[in-house]
Amino acid sequence: MKSNKEKSLYPMWFVIPSLIIFGVFFLWPIITSLYYSLTVWNFETAKFCGLDNYKLFFSEHAMSSSVVHTLIYAFGTSILKVVIAFFIAIFLTSKIRTKDFIRSAVFFPNLVSMVAVGLSFAYMMHPTKGLLNSVIQFFGGNPVDFLGNPALALFSIIMVDVWKGLSISVVIYIAGIQSIDKTYYEAASIDGATSWQQIKSITLPLLAPSQNSIIILSLIGGLRSFELIWTMTGGGPGFATDVLASVIYKQYAAGFYGLSTAGNVVMLILISLIAFPLQHFLNKREEAIQ
Repeated sequence: MKSNKEKSLYPMWFVIPSLIIFGVFFLWPIITSLYYSLTVWNFETAKFCGLDNYKLFFSEHAMSSSVVHTLIYAFGTSILKVVIAFFIAIFLTSKIRTKDFIRSAVFFPNLVSMVAVGLSFAYMMHPTKGLLNSVIQFFGGNPVDFLGNPALALFSIIMVDVWKGLSISVVIYIAGIQSIDKTYYEAASIDGATSWQQIKSITLPLLAPSQNSIIILSLIGGLRSFELIWTMTGGGPGFATDVLASVIYKQYAAGFYGLSTAGNVVMLILISLIAFPLQHFLNKREEAIQ
């Protein structure tokens, strides 16, 4: 017979490997990043400078504005993906003959790399040679400088990101819709409910878990987005499309390692402050619906 002490220690042997992996690959990098963000360092020495890196980060407009751009980008892409993907999923789960083909077409953008998408749309949005402006001029309109106009550039990239990221959101929604018991809709039809009433009263509430996943994934993805922005504008024109990730990259490339590490810490804090409360709120909302 095993003693009570042996029984209490037995489950710990299953937890220890996970704790080691968590500590080595997650906790330790965070601790070292916090330390190096308080220093001026290179690959040989590190000189402690306190909070100077953070002060410089938020005092420079080019860097502090990246936080605002990151929030606009993250919430803009997330809201559009959640709303547009829902209606596409509703359409693709209806009784249409070509839905399998359309599903394949909708999922196609996810198969293309983000860099390839960025380069392709950067060329398509060219102010004089781009396909989009050729179409606009064909119908008698004036060419639009999608990526060269500071007022339009960030929103142009947001639309490309939504096009690229819709497929995953649509797939998650479709899986959620197909898992809903059909008897709910049959009962609602018998009671005379319209299609919109069924969507509002049955589909939307029962899709809460799928919708929550899409919100969290798209929001975190938007907060740490880099490849698409870098390939399309490089953070320009000026600093109009600079987000946290692009600013961090620029500082690393320029050799300001302490400042860029401070930017990484700012990004971690920003994501945590948004993601954890939002996850808690969404979980509470889901429990209230159920």
